[in-house]
Amino acid sequence: MVTAINGYDFARKGALLLAGTILSGVPAFAQTAPAASPSAGPSTAPAGTATRNGATRVAPPVVTPIGAPVSVRTIKTLRVEGSQRIEGETVLSYTKLRVGIPYTAETLDQALKDLQASDLFADYSIAGVEDGNIVLRVRENPIINRVIIEGNKALKSDKITKEIKLAPRQIFTRTAVRQDIARIIELYRRQGRFAAVIDPKMVNLDQNRVDVVFEISEGPKSKVRQINILGNEVFSDDQIRGQMATKQSRLFRLLSSATSYDQDRLSYDQQKLRQFYLTQGYADFRVTSAVAELTPDKKDFIITYVVEEGKRYKFGDVTVDSQIRDFDNTKLAATLPLKKGDWYNAKLVEDSVDNLSQTAGLFGYAFTEVNPEFQKDAETLTMGINFNIAEAKRTYVERIDINGNTQTQDKVVRREIRLAEGDAFNSFQVKRSQDRINSLGYFADKMEIKQLPGSAPDRVILETNLEEKSTGELQLSAGYSSLERFIIQANITQRNFRGKGQELRAGVNYSSYSKSIELGFTEPYLFDKNIAVGGDIFRRDYNSFNYVGNDRQTNYSQVSTGFQLRAGVPLTEFWSLSARYGLSYDEVSLDSQYLNANGSCNLEVAGRYLCEAIGNRWTSSVGYSISRDTLNSRLRPTAGSRFSFSQDFAGLGGDVKYLRTRLEGSKYANLGSGFIGSIVAEGGYIHPLESSPGPGRDPIRITDRFYLGEPQFRGFDIRGVGPRVLRAGYVIAADGSQSVQTDRDQIQDDALGGRAYYLARAEIEIPLGSGARELGLRPSIYAQVGSLFGIKKPLPTFNYDQAKSAAGALLFNADGSPTLLQNQYKDSGGNPLYLTPEVPATATTPGIASVQTICPAGVIAAGATTCSGTTANARYLNPSIYQETFLGNSAKPRLSVGIGVNWNSPFGPLRIDLAKALLTQKGDDPKLITFNVGTQF
Repeated sequence: MVTAINGYDFARKGALLLAGTILSGVPAFAQTAPAASPSAGPSTAPAGTATRNGATRVAPPVVTPIGAPVSVRTIKTLRVEGSQRIEGETVLSYTKLRVGIPYTAETLDQALKDLQASDLFADYSIAGVEDGNIVLRVRENPIINRVIIEGNKALKSDKITKEIKLAPRQIFTRTAVRQDIARIIELYRRQGRFAAVIDPKMVNLDQNRVDVVFEISEGPKSKVRQINILGNEVFSDDQIRGQMATKQSRLFRLLSSATSYDQDRLSYDQQKLRQFYLTQGYADFRVTSAVAELTPDKKDFIITYVVEEGKRYKFGDVTVDSQIRDFDNTKLAATLPLKKGDWYNAKLVEDSVDNLSQTAGLFGYAFTEVNPEFQKDAETLTMGINFNIAEAKRTYVERIDINGNTQTQDKVVRREIRLAEGDAFNSFQVKRSQDRINSLGYFADKMEIKQLPGSAPDRVILETNLEEKSTGELQLSAGYSSLERFIIQANITQRNFRGKGQELRAGVNYSSYSKSIELGFTEPYLFDKNIAVGGDIFRRDYNSFNYVGNDRQTNYSQVSTGFQLRAGVPLTEFWSLSARYGLSYDEVSLDSQYLNANGSCNLEVAGRYLCEAIGNRWTSSVGYSISRDTLNSRLRPTAGSRFSFSQDFAGLGGDVKYLRTRLEGSKYANLGSGFIGSIVAEGGYIHPLESSPGPGRDPIRITDRFYLGEPQFRGFDIRGVGPRVLRAGYVIAADGSQSVQTDRDQIQDDALGGRAYYLARAEIEIPLGSGARELGLRPSIYAQVGSLFGIKKPLPTFNYDQAKSAAGALLFNADGSPTLLQNQYKDSGGNPLYLTPEVPATATTPGIASVQTICPAGVIAAGATTCSGTTANARYLNPSIYQETFLGNSAKPRLSVGIGVNWNSPFGPLRIDLAKALLTQKGDDPKLITFNVGTQF
């Protein structure tokens, strides 16, 4: 008889498996058993248990004579059946069964447990327990061929596969499947998807292989439907919710990730609540419970906080106890932001600790410990604080370590560090060094200089761990701009050329508005000295234009070719001085529609102000700038300020003479909670150094003036602010009356620029959730004020005469406006032109064509110099007349408010602005929406 024990069934049902009993040995036992003890009770021996394919058979028990000894069974032979990939010796190694050792039911039971614990077998059993010829029959777990993930959209497959343990060519086990399901569920819970369901499936293949399929039903993202606050009396629910990072799900928070449930954020919000109450004086505040309940549909959470506000405290005595002899305790206490009698504020206590630590750092104590000691008086509701400054030794910089720079040379980083090895430690200089390195733009953002203990208590090691990022940029883009229409741009820039911090750049820009090619190079440290030098060469083709209706018309073009050399030196840590020299050749010409047939300027069509601008000239200028810069980053500042004053003198040779002065300033501040505030202001004035060329002509040429509008002044069109000439045509009615065109879209608008301007902007950058930040979205709200003015009023191009009746009386329209005569053409000498009468041809005589003449009557005979004849000639009149108006030359402010967003889109940087002009002057061109794609802004 052969008895088999099915290990798989054992594992599932937990049945007690008994084998190797006295089933076959009962007769022998009975023959050799000694006399039973009279007091011994009867005992029952279990029979061998046979199990196969899930069915269990239990043999009838056999009664052993009282006191009969049990024979010891020994393993005679031991082998393994069913293993394919695993050697039999390896299978046996997982058990304690060996040939020649005795075995019992417990021994075989343990062997089955050992095989189960190996996770190598799908089925296992023991046979041959009756005669000692033990056979381990196993069926190996299959090998995984593929792991397939289906149904996932919110989480990419690569993020899931990084977390799970199952992988191709590994052994399949149900335990591993359950563990991987738990890991995937946890991933989705971190994403706020608590309704996610994972359905694992196994597809059997040949050669004992399987495909494991995880079918995922992600479900909706679990939102925070409601946040309940219980126990609050001083502050309202909305005030408390406003302090939390978690927000209630509402329609206006559609793009915010703060509405998703996050268990870690729940703990963070409790800290935020405590911080809020501690800043308001409630030192005994605590959160007694915080419970998040999932709604039955698993779509939303309801969070309930129970709080105890406690009593409100004021500051008691504020003292400083310094063990450092250099410090005056009384003076230090007087500089702290907290005062006796003020409401208790834990934030002020933290700020005071930071201030004292920074003060110690300024005096060279790098590792000073500042411990606030609190004396809370529950009766008087006061909180006394003593700041204990532990004794410390003045610290010196032992070593400056720079790590992580594989391309950038060490000296490029070290020259930005404001401390040297052996210097006395100074925390301000460490912070300044950190800001300067971050401003280079060569390394990952938010690099920090760590302060590590040196070889002695008075030594500190400054460790700079860098993570280099790409400093070479190749931009090939095509885009569309409301300013420049279609744009094609190619730029290559290396901001860290050869790892020496040098900047090399080249660019080509083409659009219907401008064309340019530029080359530039900058060496920030000449001969390793703190002297920056650089130069640029350029050719810029700029087209000025105006609009008549929706038609954009080019009026003049300016082609500039030249170069500029520049140099700069620091005066102090924050002040710097730079100088420059530039030479350019400008060619200003009008579009063909504004020229006569002989190439001269058509005064009537172009206007006097444009005809005066044409010509070629050299501009030789020298200038300087003095600036103060405390910004924490030149790329995206969040704190600090910048001020710059510059002047350029044109007239060092050349054809142009003026003095241009500009003033610029900016201030950035972190407003808290991710809000960044900024105020930027600028202004300028051009003083002519030569007299006016003539009546109505400004000494500063139109191409050298300031212009204001899009994109720097949002809410206005390009060159939409400042002096301009509007040329409105006259509409002639059927009855011959005349009226001026009032439709702005049908009026020719020419911006003339100005000699003086000012512009200021106040802006707040609004923080978004992590999802929006990953997309590169940076919205902001702003208000701008500015103006452009200061040129001479140009003379009108034409003065039209008023029409008269046959009796010589002036004629007027029905509305009382004067009826204007059409403009009379003139010759090159300024003489009015007339047309002689045309004589039609007859059958016998040829006709006589009308000709131009300067004679009101008759003609000038050949060789004569005066008119002869009495036949009256008609005036040679221009069929079109217009009204020319000079507007916008006012220093009165223009004001606009708006909201804009920067987006680092896959197509290049995008800026969209929605701005409304609230204050305008007559003649300005407001514009509500502007956008730029594919070009830097």
